[in-house]
Amino acid sequence: MLKEYLSSLDEQFVSQNQSEQEWLRSLKLEAFNTLREIGFPVSRKGNEKWKYTSVSPIVNNVFLLSKPKDINIDEIKKQAPWSDDWYNIVFVDGFINKNISNIPDSGISVSSLGLSENSIGELIDFSDDGFAALNSAFLSDGLIVSIEDSFDTSKVLNIIFYNSGTELEFNNPRLHITAEENSSSVIIESYVGGSNQNSLTNSVTEMELKSSAKITHYRLMSESNNTYNVGYGRVRLSDDTEFYSSSFFRGANIGRYDLNVLVDGERSHCDLKGLYVTSDEQHMDNFINIDHAKPNSSSNLFYKGILSGKSKAVFGGTVLVRKEAQKTFSVQSDKNLILSDQAEVDSKPALFIYADDVQCAHGATAGNIDEDSVFYMRSRGIDLEAASKLLIYGFADEIISFVEETELKNFIEQKFLESLPSYKFEF
Repeated sequence: MLKEYLSSLDEQFVSQNQSEQEWLRSLKLEAFNTLREIGFPVSRKGNEKWKYTSVSPIVNNVFLLSKPKDINIDEIKKQAPWSDDWYNIVFVDGFINKNISNIPDSGISVSSLGLSENSIGELIDFSDDGFAALNSAFLSDGLIVSIEDSFDTSKVLNIIFYNSGTELEFNNPRLHITAEENSSSVIIESYVGGSNQNSLTNSVTEMELKSSAKITHYRLMSESNNTYNVGYGRVRLSDDTEFYSSSFFRGANIGRYDLNVLVDGERSHCDLKGLYVTSDEQHMDNFINIDHAKPNSSSNLFYKGILSGKSKAVFGGTVLVRKEAQKTFSVQSDKNLILSDQAEVDSKPALFIYADDVQCAHGATAGNIDEDSVFYMRSRGIDLEAASKLLIYGFADEIISFVEETELKNFIEQKFLESLPSYKFEF
C-alpha cells in the first residue's frame, strides 16, 4: 500500500494547479522531491522522533487531495469554540471559506498564501520529515498574518480548520503569524470535525515574535475516531518576548503535535501547557521541544494526559540549553492518569545542557488516583462514580484553569467533561 500511495502522490503532484507564482512552485517541487527521497517514517529504526508512533495506518491508505467545500456555519459552531465578538476565520478541508469568515480590517494584515514569498517556510525544516514535506508539497491554502502593535488586544483571532471527514481525503493547511514589535494578541487554532470515514489533516503553523511581542496561543484538536491529524508548530522568539501556549487534544485515531520553540532572544519567556485525553484505541503523540539559544531567558513545559481503554499516549519533551544560553531557567513536567490496565504511555522528558550557569529540572509520572483521595470524597457522602469523575476532572482542571477567555474555557470544559470516561476507582 505504501508504494501505491507514493505512486498516487506522484500523479496528484503532476496534476496540481500550476498557476502559482514561481517561488511557490519551486518550494512545492523541492518539498515533493524531498518526500520522494525520504518517504514516511514507517520504520522504527532510524526514526527516533517517531519511535513510539506507527504511521502505517495512515500511509497504508491512498488519500486524495481535498477540494473546497461549503459548510453550514451552525455546524461549525457545534464543534468549534465561537464568539461573535471574535474574529472568526474558517477553513473547510484546508481551504478558507470567506462566506462565513470575519477577517479583521485594522491592526492586523491578512493575506493569501501566494503573496508572501519571504514568510512561508522560514521556520519549518522538511528535510528529514515526510509529513512536513507532504504539507509543503501539497499545501492547499493558508494565511499570512501580521499583527501590529495597534491591534485591539480585547479581540481574539479564532482560526478554525474544519475537516468534513470526506472518505480518504487529505488537506494541508498552512498558517504563518508574525507578531510585530510591542504587539499583543490572543490566537485560537482549532482542528475539528471528522466523520466515520478515514481522512487526514496535515498542518503547519509558523509563528515569529519580534522584539517585546506577546502571543497567547490556544491549540485545540477535537476530531473523530476515524481521523488522522498531524500538526507542526514552529515558533521563534526575539528579545523580551512572551509566548504562552495551551494545547488541548481529544479524539482522532492517531494524533501528533510536533512543537518546536526557538528562544532566540534575551529576557524571553516560553510557557507550554497541554492536556490530552485518549480512549478506545486512540493514539496521541506530543513531541515538544524548546531550544534556548540566547542567555537570560526562561521556559516552562507542563503537560498532562488522561488515558483509558486500550489507548496510548507518547510524550517527548526536550529542552536544549546551548553554551551561549547562560542564566537559563527551565522546568518541564509530564503527568499521566492511567485509568485502564490496557492503556499505555511512553514519556521521555530530556534535558541537554551545555551551559554551566543554569537552573533546570524535569520529571514525569504515570499512575492512578491514590486511595486516600477517594476515601476522603466518599467520607463526604459522594458516591464512588461521582467522586471518581470529580477527581479525574480535578486532575485535568490544573491545565484548563489557565484559560483566560471565558467562552473558550466554557467550551473546553464542556468537551472534556463529555470525553471523560464513566469510571469507578476501586482498590
